[in-house]
Amino acid sequence: MAVKLGFLGFGIMGERLLRAALAHDPATLVVSGIYDPSPTAAQRLSAISPALSVFDSAAAAIAASDCLHIASPPSSHLAYLAQCQAAGRAALCEKPLATDVDEASRVVADLVRAGARVGINFPFASSFAVDQLSRWMADGSVGTPSAIEIDVAFATWPRSWQRDAIAWLDGRQDGGFTREVVSHFLFLSRRLFGPLMLHEATCSYPEAGRSERTITARLQAGAMPVTLKGSVGTTPKDDHNTWTLTGSAGRIRLRDWSFAERELDGAWREAPDALPNEKARPLVLARQLDKVAALTRGEATNLATLEDALDVQKIVEAILRA
Repeated sequence: MAVKLGFLGFGIMGERLLRAALAHDPATLVVSGIYDPSPTAAQRLSAISPALSVFDSAAAAIAASDCLHIASPPSSHLAYLAQCQAAGRAALCEKPLATDVDEASRVVADLVRAGARVGINFPFASSFAVDQLSRWMADGSVGTPSAIEIDVAFATWPRSWQRDAIAWLDGRQDGGFTREVVSHFLFLSRRLFGPLMLHEATCSYPEAGRSERTITARLQAGAMPVTLKGSVGTTPKDDHNTWTLTGSAGRIRLRDWSFAERELDGAWREAPDALPNEKARPLVLARQLDKVAALTRGEATNLATLEDALDVQKIVEAILRA
C-alpha cells in the first residue's frame, strides 16, 4: 500500500518536496495534503493540484497521513516531531532540527528511546555527486585524506528565491546561512569521516537584528581537520559553495551542490555525468522519497538521523554564538 505523505509547512521546501511527491510512483507514495497557517498556502496548493486537501490543523494533517514532511520554521520542529511520534507517524524533518540545543538534546533522547521513525532531510544522503566522491575516495584518487575545506558565499541573504520568507530566514532566532546551508556540508563531513568537534570560530552580525554575515571555523570530523568560511556579499552568485577534500594523492570537491570534480594537472574536471543542481535536484529528491517510504514501513535507510542532526546543530549554534 502506498505511503500517505502529509506536509506541515508549505513554504519553498514544502512545495519543492510536494512537487517531487506528485511526480513519484503512486504505488510507492501519495500526497495526503498540507497544513500551513499562511492564508496564501491554500491558493498556492490549488494552483499546483486543486484536488489536494488543505487541513485546518497540524493534528488533522497528522491523522490523515502515514508520514509527515516537517517544513515549518525551525522553532516548531521539535513540537511537530513529538506530535508525530505520539500519533505513531513517521516524519521527514527539515534542518535545522531546532535552535535550542538543550531542548533538542532532550527531545532527541526521548524520540530515540521510543524508536521514532524519523529522517532529517539532508539530501546529500541521496546525492549522485556524493556517490561519485565516495567512488574516487575508494579507488585511491585521493590517497590518504588529510583535510577538508568548506567555503560558502552568497550575493545576498536570504537568496533571491527565498525573499518571501525573509522574516525568519534573516532573523537571528531561526535564520541565517549557517543553519540553512553550512549545515549540509557539516552533515556531509560527518557522514564521510565521523562526529564533529569545534575548536574555534568567529561570527559577525553587522546588521542589527539580522542574521550573520561572515563566519569562520576550525573543527574536526572524526580525526579529519576541517576549515570553514562563509560570507554574504562576496560573490555575484545567488549561492556558491565548495566542499574540498585534500589527500596524499590528489584533491576532489563538490561544487555548487551537484558537481563532483577531481583536480587533474592543476585544473578541476567535472565527473562525466555531472548535472547542474536544477537538473540533479529532482533525481535526488526521488531517491529521498523512496527512502522516506522505506522509513515509514520500518525499513533501514541511509537518511540522516536524529543523532546526525543534533551533532550538526550543536556545531552550528556554537558557531553562531562565537
